[in-house]
Amino acid sequence: MIKIGCCNTLKAGRRVDFGVYLTDGSEEILLPRKYVPANLETGDQIEVFVYMDSSDRPIATTRKPLAMVGEFALLQVKDVNRFGAFLDWGLEKDLFVPFKEQGDIRMIEGRSYVVRVCYDKVSGRLTGSMRYRRHAKLLAGSGMWPGLEVEIMVLEPTQHGFNVLVNSEYLGKLYERDLYHKVKIGEKTTGWISKIRPDGKLDITLRKPGFEGVCEQKPLVLEKLKAAGGSLPYNSKSTPEEIKREFAMSKKAFKQIIGNLYKERIIKITDEGIELADRK
Repeated sequence: MIKIGCCNTLKAGRRVDFGVYLTDGSEEILLPRKYVPANLETGDQIEVFVYMDSSDRPIATTRKPLAMVGEFALLQVKDVNRFGAFLDWGLEKDLFVPFKEQGDIRMIEGRSYVVRVCYDKVSGRLTGSMRYRRHAKLLAGSGMWPGLEVEIMVLEPTQHGFNVLVNSEYLGKLYERDLYHKVKIGEKTTGWISKIRPDGKLDITLRKPGFEGVCEQKPLVLEKLKAAGGSLPYNSKSTPEEIKREFAMSKKAFKQIIGNLYKERIIKITDEGIELADRK
C-alpha cells in the first residue's frame, strides 16, 4: 500500500508524455516528467515522497520535504489567508496549517514555527499542527530515567522557559533558571533528564547532571583564566548573577569546579578571586 506523507520505494511502470507511473504492485501513482531521472528504466525501483497535489490527488516526487508524517520541523510561513497559514516545507505545494491547529497563536507571514506533519485519514490531506499536547506523549515511558541523555527540539516559549520535544515523542520542559546560553525555537540539541515528576512529566537540562557534568566545564574556567593573564576576580563570594554572566554556569557548579582545581593544585583561591598556581 502506498503511504501518503512518507517515502515509498516503488517500481517504475508505464510511461506517458507527462511522466512515469510508479507502482507497489497494486496501486499506481504518477511521477511527473520533471522528476523522472534520465536513467530510470521500466522495472527499476525508485524512492519517492508521496503527497497531495493542488487538486488533492496523490502524486510522487523525488524531492524530500523538511518533515514527513509524524515528524516535527521548523517551517517558515509563506502566506496567510482566512482559512489558515501556508508553510514552506520544501515541496511545490506548501503545507497548510488551519487556524484550529495553530493553538493559542496566529501564525504571521515570514515567521517560522515548529509544526508536526499530520495525515487526515478522512480527507486524505496532509496538514501541519502546533497542538503539541495532542501529538506528543505527556508522560514518561519505562525507558526514561533521571540522568538519561536525550535528543531535544525546542518547541515554544512558556512562562518559565520552553516546551521541548524529547526523543521525537515526549513533551518536556526546559526551565529558564537552567539556561546559561540562549536557545532558539526549532533548535535541536542534546539534553539530559534532570527529573521525572510524580505525574510522569519530564524536566530537561542542557548540562550533564552530577559531578561528571560539572567537570566537563573545567576547561572553560581555565581558558578564561589564561586569557585574562592568569587571574580573575571571582570566587565563592561572587554573586550568582556575576558567575552566570561570566561563566554561563550556576554558582554551585562554579564553586565545585574551583574547589576541584584547587585540590589538584592548578589554581589558588584568594580573597580577590582565583589565579593559576604557576602564574609568574
